[in-house]
Amino acid sequence: MTGYRTAPVAVVAAAALTAVTALAGCSDDDTPASVASKAASVASQGADAFASATAEAGERFDDVKNGVDVKGDVKLGTVTASGGRAEAEVTVTNTGGSQKSFLVQVNFTDGDGTFLDAVAVTAPDVPAGRSGKATARSNRDLSGAVKAEVDRAVRY
Repeated sequence: MTGYRTAPVAVVAAAALTAVTALAGCSDDDTPASVASKAASVASQGADAFASATAEAGERFDDVKNGVDVKGDVKLGTVTASGGRAEAEVTVTNTGGSQKSFLVQVNFTDGDGTFLDAVAVTAPDVPAGRSGKATARSNRDLSGAVKAEVDRAVRY
């Protein structure tokens, strides 16, 4: 998968290990083996969420034929919260010579740049020389300082 960073998964695993280690003092079974098992479980869930979100977005891109990379023609608005989910307005500019649609993958990260979620949105039928809008909404509730970044975008 082009453009994906593997570091966020490692960061998720490290954060999960830290969280489980901190919580282990609250359980009846805080043996090293138990703590390691809990950490592995939480890290696995984080890696699974990353894989699931990016796989779903990737499937949408696999369906696009003859798309042109237009990441530079996409701007994101400020991330807001709606019912616990993060949202960002996506604005695309059609610099092509005819009406086109756009597919944009938006990655949501925390303040440290750790991957939280990914979503693919479509801005259909944008006239030549005009702009179109879509809303990127996270697949699940996100909290804290959430940021959005364009991972990839195609015009087709």
